[in-house]
Amino acid sequence: MTVIAAIFCVLFGLAFGSFLNVCISRLPRHTSIVRPASHCPSCGTPIRAWDNLPLLSWILLHGRCRHCRWPIPWRYPLVELATASLFLLIGLVYGLTLEAAGIAVFCFLLLGLAVMDAETMLLPDAFTLPGILLGVIFTGLTKGWPVAGMAIAYALTAAMLILLIRGAYWLVRRREGMGLGDAKLLALIAAWLGLWQGLLVLFLGVVTAALYGLLLLGKKRTSEQGSIQLPLGSFLCAAGIYSIFWGERTIKWYLQFFR
Repeated sequence: MTVIAAIFCVLFGLAFGSFLNVCISRLPRHTSIVRPASHCPSCGTPIRAWDNLPLLSWILLHGRCRHCRWPIPWRYPLVELATASLFLLIGLVYGLTLEAAGIAVFCFLLLGLAVMDAETMLLPDAFTLPGILLGVIFTGLTKGWPVAGMAIAYALTAAMLILLIRGAYWLVRRREGMGLGDAKLLALIAAWLGLWQGLLVLFLGVVTAALYGLLLLGKKRTSEQGSIQLPLGSFLCAAGIYSIFWGERTIKWYLQFFR
């Protein structure tokens, strides 16, 4: 990859990261991502174009609104930086190809859903449902349309697996353990990556979420310990991004123990 191509990937990632921040802020609240224009959440002052440059404006403004000095959350520059880093990595691995463009869209969806679930415990349909359709289309364009039919089957199977686990948990504990959004999210991941990598994502997501939950419980006082809510979708998304780049190698490494 040339230096110019790498710069293009980074700038493209920063721009999409800025838009992703808008989606993260508004979609869980069911508000339009188009209107009103970008404004300060504290004082409501519209943000001018030169104060809305991805990452750069946050640095120049020292992380504060120009008008009311409201501290801009770290999430904004971090999402922009993460998106730019992912787009650069995709360019290095896949080049400037149709497959790279599709993977960039997939990472955009996963990163947005991860942050939304971490902040609000919600996985908006505005990302998950179109994401499933885009995964089927991507599979058809890159692997052939007969395989796209399998992508639909993989998505349905992944969703049914989450629903079965959800139902079993309810029968045992008489309360919900997983949301319907998790089923749609795993369906999205399986549509893009296939069933085997979808199962790998589920395994990695559940294990890391459980370890994180144990860590949280360990920090609480014994008298305060009890059930806690975890954004499972965030862990599934992180595992999905891992699987994009290293999923096939991880599965091959695991299967070698059964030869």
